[in-house]
Amino acid sequence: MTAPSTFGLSTEARNLHWLLSNLVEEVPGVRSVTVVSSDGLMLLSSDPGHLTAKAAGPAAGKPDGPRGSSADLATIVSGIGSLTVGAAKLMDGGGVKQTMVAMDEGSVFVMSISDGSLLGVHATPDCDMSVVAYHMALFVGRAGHVLTPELRSELRTSMESAL
Repeated sequence: MTAPSTFGLSTEARNLHWLLSNLVEEVPGVRSVTVVSSDGLMLLSSDPGHLTAKAAGPAAGKPDGPRGSSADLATIVSGIGSLTVGAAKLMDGGGVKQTMVAMDEGSVFVMSISDGSLLGVHATPDCDMSVVAYHMALFVGRAGHVLTPELRSELRTSMESAL
């Protein structure tokens, strides 16, 4: 995790950190994960560097996150979220639930959380997209109802102190 410790955080904040860690560690192909607030600020993030030791084969030695930075993934997720919301408005498509970008060397998934926050995942090119999307939906279902304004403020403060 980017935050050095969950010591001193509320139970809800610690639970969100645990859910995020679990998503990264348990879902095959997930490189890094971030939660971004509706105003584009990173609330939670995995540390892409901690997975490098687990890499095997031709991908070994490559950074596991975009340019190896959690902040870069948060920026990408925020931008994709904004772009797709704008596109949905122009097309009278309603709310955006999920966006997926497939690239030669990986995939980026963005899923809306009930309060306007976004969950973003950077995954390997050979990941099982349906498994990643399923686990993201589980995260959103578990996290969406607890992301209150107070918790978002606590998470922002925690991220700022970690940086």
